[in-house]
Amino acid sequence: MGKLIATTADLETAIGRAPAAIHLKVIDHLDPHALNWIAHSPLLFAAFGDGQAIATTIGGGPPGFARATSDALRLALDMLDDPDIARPGAGFGSLFLVPGIGETLRVNGRVTETRDGQAVIRVEECYLHCAKAFIRSDFWKAQRPADESDEAGAFIAQARFTALATIDPDGHADLSPKGDPAGAMARLDPDGMLRIPDRPGNRRADSFRNIMAQPGIAATFLIPGSSLVAVMRGVARLNADPATCRDFAVQGKAPSLVLEVAAQAVTLRRSSALERATLWPGPPAPRDINPASIFVAHMKLNKDKGLGARLASAVVSVPGLMQKGLAQDYKKNLY
Repeated sequence: MGKLIATTADLETAIGRAPAAIHLKVIDHLDPHALNWIAHSPLLFAAFGDGQAIATTIGGGPPGFARATSDALRLALDMLDDPDIARPGAGFGSLFLVPGIGETLRVNGRVTETRDGQAVIRVEECYLHCAKAFIRSDFWKAQRPADESDEAGAFIAQARFTALATIDPDGHADLSPKGDPAGAMARLDPDGMLRIPDRPGNRRADSFRNIMAQPGIAATFLIPGSSLVAVMRGVARLNADPATCRDFAVQGKAPSLVLEVAAQAVTLRRSSALERATLWPGPPAPRDINPASIFVAHMKLNKDKGLGARLASAVVSVPGLMQKGLAQDYKKNLY
């Protein structure tokens, strides 16, 4: 069974408490930076669900295939691999990718309607996620294995990236990126349990808090360069057992906890959205997108006007400071 995590106190003991400044990067609308990001994005991972269940899919097409205003997203249903899961009232979580950039734009909200072949999503939360999962997975380098498996369990063992979807009892969805070298990111053990290690990130831990309250999860696994994906649904728990964590050590560093999933369904299939997005080889990163500048802009837009928020915003506004901080964090705190 191991050392299972069941409370917020247990979780913070295992991974630490998120710095207050982390929450300052969250805004409740799509600002010009976010709209520009979406206009350059050929692919999104998406999750739709309610308080009892969550499902994932991929959307893809030419850059800007998703349309957006400051308070709403519009997704053409035929651009999604699984359009039937986009139902009115469903909670929505997403990761928008831009070729050549490791950070991802996370947009969360709720489906208000589906009509004329489109899903309309009311935006409730928007923020930029750090690049660590993409750096660890070497996402933008297509390195398909010579013996790419057509069996779901073996494919997951070769995968280098996954988008993990969770939802809270009130139907607020979250989609979290996770990445590692092949063989270190996910493992289907002989006991039938799928295990995914947690690596250093922003420590918001939204997905883990959701799992403690509502353990049903979904995930999409992929191998950069391949259009095959493994889609999984299951019931998850959090295990901080030291021996279990040591099994996933990379560069001599073990994760603080391991996500354990009793899989209910695993499907290996080809993603039409990935094929349309043509990510590998992709174009160079757009010159008019600078993640460090977006982090600073979003902290300034955050509605928290307390003294701590004002001080943090002033500090990160020092020219070049955010860029330096990100570079140092990505270099020293990957594992």
